[in-house]
Amino acid sequence: MADYYEKKDLVDFPLIVEDAKEAGEKFFAYYSQATSAGLLSEREKTLIALAVAATQHCPYCIDAYTNKCLSLGISRQEMMEAVHTGAAMQAGVTLAHATQMRKICTQKEM
Repeated sequence: MADYYEKKDLVDFPLIVEDAKEAGEKFFAYYSQATSAGLLSEREKTLIALAVAATQHCPYCIDAYTNKCLSLGISRQEMMEAVHTGAAMQAGVTLAHATQMRKICTQKEM
């Protein structure tokens, strides 16, 4: 994977607007608004973004949001707590879907 995800490739990301200008510009406007301070602080949103990046396995986002956390003075321990929260949520989502399996098994047992 080292050659698949290269940090230098991330510089191409802003160029996604070239092939879909309107959609790309709307995405970047939305992204900027959604990740900027609002009712939640920039700090809180950055920790959320890091947790989502980790659960979605995006090395670019993990890199970007780890560095942003560090720039905001967020400790390694706080980052790990956020990632554990994301991991617990991911596990919970997976296990919650086991209710579907249990329902089918119960129906077949009748």
